[in-house]
Amino acid sequence: MLDHVFTDAISALRDAFEMAFLERQAFEEHFQSDVLSGDLTWETSYGLPGEGEPPRVVAHITFDWPAWSQAAYRQWFLEEVLEQRPAIEMEIVLRVQQLASPADPEQIYATVPEQSPLVGDDRLERTGLTAEVGYPDPSDMDTEASPATEHAIEINYEGLYELAEETVADGTNSLLDEHFGVLGGWIASTLVKLGDLGLDFLPND
Repeated sequence: MLDHVFTDAISALRDAFEMAFLERQAFEEHFQSDVLSGDLTWETSYGLPGEGEPPRVVAHITFDWPAWSQAAYRQWFLEEVLEQRPAIEMEIVLRVQQLASPADPEQIYATVPEQSPLVGDDRLERTGLTAEVGYPDPSDMDTEASPATEHAIEINYEGLYELAEETVADGTNSLLDEHFGVLGGWIASTLVKLGDLGLDFLPND
């Protein structure tokens, strides 16, 4: 792993999810660089333990390290001057999938909060809910085990995590662990609440 404050934040979040007993979806993790803008993006997914592949409830997490954050971090690294605090743009999508029938949006909204707990100096804001329907291919309908129509629903949260100067100076200090530890516990408890709604799921393969 590179010695960089962004990768320090990634490591802190991974530790937080492990402490919350969430299971990482190994093939859903990506680290990408935009060669035009210079932004870095890390994506990962975690589900509740013992749900199998794919899990019925899952959290998709995206961290963006924009070019302006890298410029601020580089200035501190070279000159030890922090004129603007670097920040990580965060998006969390809570997804309930493999549903046999559509979920009631009002029931979902009543289950999940409008905001996350305080993560550093700010909170993630709920930005909306998306319903999804997957229809089977007609050519597969004549088979003995015909696939069923599958429904899913997603709740989005977005926010900004500004890095404190002490974190920029030393990514191994305890601030990242404290802040993302709260996020790990909140995601785990919210996934449990969504899984306990008694929704109509398709049978496991």
